[in-house]
Amino acid sequence: MTLPPRPLGDAGGAPDAPEDSAWVFGYGSLIWRADFPVIERIPARLHGWSRRFWQGSHDHRGTPEAPGRVLTLVRTSGATCAGVAYRVRAKVLGHLDVREQNGYQRSPVRLRRGDGTAIDAWIYIAEPGNPAWLGDAPAAAIADQIRRASGPSGRNAEYLLRLAAALRELGEDDPHVFELERLLLGR
Repeated sequence: MTLPPRPLGDAGGAPDAPEDSAWVFGYGSLIWRADFPVIERIPARLHGWSRRFWQGSHDHRGTPEAPGRVLTLVRTSGATCAGVAYRVRAKVLGHLDVREQNGYQRSPVRLRRGDGTAIDAWIYIAEPGNPAWLGDAPAAAIADQIRRASGPSGRNAEYLLRLAAALRELGEDDPHVFELERLLLGR
């Protein structure tokens, strides 16, 4: 798989990376919609977490009256969440703090590269109890809500379909995402 740009370097990343850089883990729309300058982009994994469409979107993929459903991470013993780690200049975190609002908090995590080396990174996670939290629901109900929702950033279905395509490009299988995609497409 190819993830440009991908300069070679040691476990810390690109040898020419500025000292004011940070890693950010993308597990949802950040995989396919990096609307910020990137120094380096690599596949990465976060152990002990699962990707779930349990967070409401009142500001991007839905409205306050009809929220969409977007991803968060849920602690899951033995699980691994595959995604993309981006090395960015630290100032990009300010942009992401605004983009990932509506219940998300920036938290530190330790990721693993494909070769097993560790990367300390930031993730944006929406914990239960935040004002936009929707939580678990039957897959058919989640898919139906995604099918109907739309907001300033577009249709909620686009978010799901682009994520499923991006995961396939990474060679990853996510049963939750692919079941929702199947239901959305009526397969």
